Amino acid sequence: MLIFPVLRFSPPLQLSCQSQTPISKISPKFPYPTIQSSPFSSPLRILPAKFSGYPRKILNSLFSSCLASASAGEDEFAVELRRLLALLPEEMRRRVSEHPELHQLIEVVMDLGRKPLARFPSGDFVLSDCPITVQDIEFATSQVGDFAIDNRAGISRTLHRISAIRNRKGTIIGLTCRVGRAISGSASLLQDLVKDGASLLLIGPPGVGKTTIIREIARMLANDYKKRVMIVDTSNEIGGDGDIPHAGIGNARRMQVPNSDVQHKVLIEAVENHMPQVIVIDEIGTKLEAMAASTIAQRGIQLVATAHGVTIENLIMNPSLEMLVGGIQSVTLGDEEASRRGVQKTVLERKGPSTFSCGVEIISKTELQVHRSLEATVDAILSGRFPHFEVRKMNSHGVEINAQGEAFVHNSSDEKNEVVEDGFEMHEEGSTLDELISEPPLDMVGSSAQDKSPVRVFVYGILETSVIQGTKQLKMDDKVELTDNISEADALLALQSKLKKNSRIQAAAKSHDLPIYVTKTCSLVQITKAIRAILNGHADDSKDVGSEDITNLSERIDALEEARLAIEQVVIPRGESVELLPRPSQIMLLQRDLIQKYNLRSEKIGREPDLRLRILPFQTSTDEDRFINESYGEDSGPDDFICTNNGTNGISYTVDRLPLLPE
Repeated sequence: MLIFPVLRFSPPLQLSCQSQTPISKISPKFPYPTIQSSPFSSPLRILPAKFSGYPRKILNSLFSSCLASASAGEDEFAVELRRLLALLPEEMRRRVSEHPELHQLIEVVMDLGRKPLARFPSGDFVLSDCPITVQDIEFATSQVGDFAIDNRAGISRTLHRISAIRNRKGTIIGLTCRVGRAISGSASLLQDLVKDGASLLLIGPPGVGKTTIIREIARMLANDYKKRVMIVDTSNEIGGDGDIPHAGIGNARRMQVPNSDVQHKVLIEAVENHMPQVIVIDEIGTKLEAMAASTIAQRGIQLVATAHGVTIENLIMNPSLEMLVGGIQSVTLGDEEASRRGVQKTVLERKGPSTFSCGVEIISKTELQVHRSLEATVDAILSGRFPHFEVRKMNSHGVEINAQGEAFVHNSSDEKNEVVEDGFEMHEEGSTLDELISEPPLDMVGSSAQDKSPVRVFVYGILETSVIQGTKQLKMDDKVELTDNISEADALLALQSKLKKNSRIQAAAKSHDLPIYVTKTCSLVQITKAIRAILNGHADDSKDVGSEDITNLSERIDALEEARLAIEQVVIPRGESVELLPRPSQIMLLQRDLIQKYNLRSEKIGREPDLRLRILPFQTSTDEDRFINESYGEDSGPDDFICTNNGTNGISYTVDRLPLLPE
């Protein structure tokens, strides 16, 4: 047993933690250097090895508690922020301290030979007209911890992150000093799920606040719900740098990861050695880590983790992280089953149970999309259906929860005749189609839509998070408003493959006289093009100018694409004839020219208004030449015909049935 002597001081030397007397004023009684009450000073560097015969460690502990008590009235974040600003030279520190958005500071960037920048929500702020020197970088790096293999360091017992940029010789030539904050209440939108013991997977792009939320979840589980929580901290972002974790994680314990390559081993070690009820993981990024998380989930332990991505669909398409949602496998169906489902014979299905029970897509710091059943969401996405989710927002009145899901869904396997209202269709097949689509300049879209109410868009078959990301990328999020009520919408944006299978939503759009804009895929490129087209079409429609060109262009693109798919997927490989959709005579001329380029023949069938072309697999003698000559004349060409809008006033062309194409 170790016995330490009791500390006794004479009355003039009483160190009461409640005393308001600065410690520096007591220094004349000491035969040692003056102790400065600064958040950057440490008693370990000031006191000698022995003081009045007592070990330095005991006195340092006493002085540390007194310093902490003296600054108890100060805001904790302000103290931590000053510790970060202490890395800067005096002039830079003064200028950033005078900025009105000091407490919203995001990060400070120092690159050798360039002017230092402080980044705020309002934009970048130049801290000095003098470029950064080697001495400035050395001064900053000397005050932080050692840089790990991932070139990250921190300041002890703070959440700040210092990231280094090195040259080819390994010398540090740049620093990114990012401010870390522990925000109480940041996980209140997920409190019910945390209380129920759900395993949560948080998805979002960098900088949206994933780490802040899981830090608060860890504190909530450990302090409020009295669970044994173990944090596996990849780069000390959750618990802060140093051996003693930050107070923001509460009573949760923290295991540091020496190297990101061994994080999966640390995960297994945390379960086997420390008997946790909850494991919190930051940034699952490799297949080994995903496998380790799956193993932990099978042992009945609650998981809370983050992963980089925008939507759950991004995880499904990521081969390294697909195991988190159960894994994806290709399944070949029998003829009868494929016919019953109305799908292709080869489909994608979920391989096994999901590692996490709930998925959370972080839209912003005050808005989340919660998928209560991650497995049901993955199954819906793979089967081409729209998943059910909840939109949770934090406002001045508290938490607002809106359940959203599949609207007007009608998937009938027996339905043969389908209705599609074709709209402005985007493609990625090649440059020929890109040449047909001339994107309106962004400034034209913005100027034409100024001083008008936002365009209300009803989205079907495309995740709303992708549309929101597209509007933010175009900086048009204030010009577009998503609505759940199709009767209030100004336009319909849909995925072509899903819209074709749903005649009910087509009929609803037609009854409300809505223009339909369709995309081939859910890629961000096509979505942004569609948003541009919607904004431009809405502005032109309000002025009744230019709607004819939009309708003509979309109709021609659709007709040519229809003919191309029929030729390449049915006529040539199968040797079968295909009837195309009824089109105006000018459009059929363009289709006929495309058919001839494939060395194929076509014939007209039906009568107006159902006049259409049939593509023949062989060079069969037809009345095509007579039909073309009688309708257009010998010298007619594709450029001589400009389509009219037929009184549609910008509404897309309506057809009665789909072409006979395979799924």
